[in-house]
Amino acid sequence: MDEMTVLERFRSEVPRPGTDGLRAEEARLMAAISGAEPAPARRARRGRADGLGRSRGRLAIGLAGGVAAAAIAAGVMAVPDDAPEPGTITHVMPVAASQVLTRAADNATKFPELHPRPGQYLVFESQTMNPVESNSAKGHSRYLARGIRKVWLPVEGDSTRGVIEGRTLAPKPYPGWPIPPEAHQSESSSGPEKLADFDHRAEYLRNDYAYVSRLPTEPQKMYEHLYTRLGTGPQADTEAWQRVGGLLTEAYMPAAQRAALFRAAAAIPGVTTIDEAVDAAGRKGIAAAKTIGGRRHEYIFDRRTYRYLGEREVVTDAAEAEAPVGSVLTSTAQLRVSVADQAPRVHP
Repeated sequence: MDEMTVLERFRSEVPRPGTDGLRAEEARLMAAISGAEPAPARRARRGRADGLGRSRGRLAIGLAGGVAAAAIAAGVMAVPDDAPEPGTITHVMPVAASQVLTRAADNATKFPELHPRPGQYLVFESQTMNPVESNSAKGHSRYLARGIRKVWLPVEGDSTRGVIEGRTLAPKPYPGWPIPPEAHQSESSSGPEKLADFDHRAEYLRNDYAYVSRLPTEPQKMYEHLYTRLGTGPQADTEAWQRVGGLLTEAYMPAAQRAALFRAAAAIPGVTTIDEAVDAAGRKGIAAAKTIGGRRHEYIFDRRTYRYLGEREVVTDAAEAEAPVGSVLTSTAQLRVSVADQAPRVHP
């Protein structure tokens, strides 16, 4: 006897309820899935509590099983459209704690909007400072390298189609270390050259305009996007905060998505306000920050307009960061964002 014959015989033994009965059981089943409970079910539950529970409970389960079996046999199964994938953690967005990011969201629509088209490039001009460690015949050394960079990124696609050119600036000493001789180079320029040979980012970590312009405009859904494939707890909050930077640095979002990003970021646990912050170009502002591994990772905004200026890392734990508390180790300044029809030709 094959499985379909067994299933057909099973169906024949289940009494077919009327249309009204099916609708009532469907409503009860869907309410159970969503966590709600219709009034008739509540009344039935109260009746079971009065001494009729056991037999009525079995009957309800039997009817539900009959409806489900009929639905499966017919090849149809009702599933909520927004049901998460198995194992997915639903991150409920807490109340926003950062006024800086909330105000940045409020002001997101007040700036002129760029409207890049497919085939064009977004052009990012920035000033940077990053720690460098080097080993030479004279030993180990550290210093802070500084530079100006200009990057062309395609409106759609990964960074392997990007182009970069740059110019070095005078280095600064890493706190407690002398500047090594190899760091004292005259200002030099490089590029245009290929930005990257490969880009292995997952789809949900993309930051090209074609992708970010399709991200949610609702803060709760943007919050969920920041936590994609993350669990819960401090490590997940840290990764979500760093992902915010990936959508701000050398990335451009439409105003609606940008406002949602700021409101979502404002709700990440552990975010604080820094009243005084300076970007790599020396512009003063106010920052939203989260401490990560002995460093305070700040996103800096203009104090008056709340335009995004850049980011920096400030030492909060001298032992862990191997630098005095208050030292700025990493800093960027976003100087200009524009649109170009094409990128410069890469030097062979």
